[in-house]
Amino acid sequence: MAKEQKQPKEQKEKKAKPEEKKAAPAPKVVEEKIPARLKEKYNKEIVPKLKEQFGYKSIMQVPRLSKIVVNMGVGQATQDQKILEEAVKDLETITGQKVSVRTSKKAISNFKLREGMKIGAKVTLRREIMYEFLDRFISLALPRMRDFRGVPDKSFDGRGNYTLGLKEQIIFPEINVDKVTKVLGMDITFVTTAQTDKEALELLTAFGMPFRKKENN
Repeated sequence: MAKEQKQPKEQKEKKAKPEEKKAAPAPKVVEEKIPARLKEKYNKEIVPKLKEQFGYKSIMQVPRLSKIVVNMGVGQATQDQKILEEAVKDLETITGQKVSVRTSKKAISNFKLREGMKIGAKVTLRREIMYEFLDRFISLALPRMRDFRGVPDKSFDGRGNYTLGLKEQIIFPEINVDKVTKVLGMDITFVTTAQTDKEALELLTAFGMPFRKKENN
């Protein structure tokens, strides 16, 4: 009798198993990114305006906002670290970005400050989140300041950067006043590529920064 030819194992397994239908791939969901309002305003309105005003030959010369740095110093954290924890939480709520904790560089015995002690919080905003923060700051936060008459125009550093000090974090609508146990201040620095303070002033004014109007004598 002729010997039966043995089929390879792989062929037997293929015959034994019914054909499995491949599931149709799930459709890809494309998230449409909505550009920040002030970023669009900068590209469409501010760039042509400043180019004409200062006579720039190229749009690359037009100053732009490169970053916003928000710094919250908490000197009282030397007495109670919970105050710093609240500052970190509030700053993250306001900016929508994780912050970095700042430590002291040297010890000062009079203030009970040790080297390396946590005494502040800082966050640096760039790109879309920077424009969104600027929009909320100008449109919502500043008008909530008591007796607000505009921000001073004397806080430029001579290199096109502007720093503004705030006394209360509660002007930001993201902060629930009822849950605040300590009113904290902060410094906000607007870093630009402007070569002069005048150019930086015009740039921030074009964004809508409400600088205090000079009173005529």
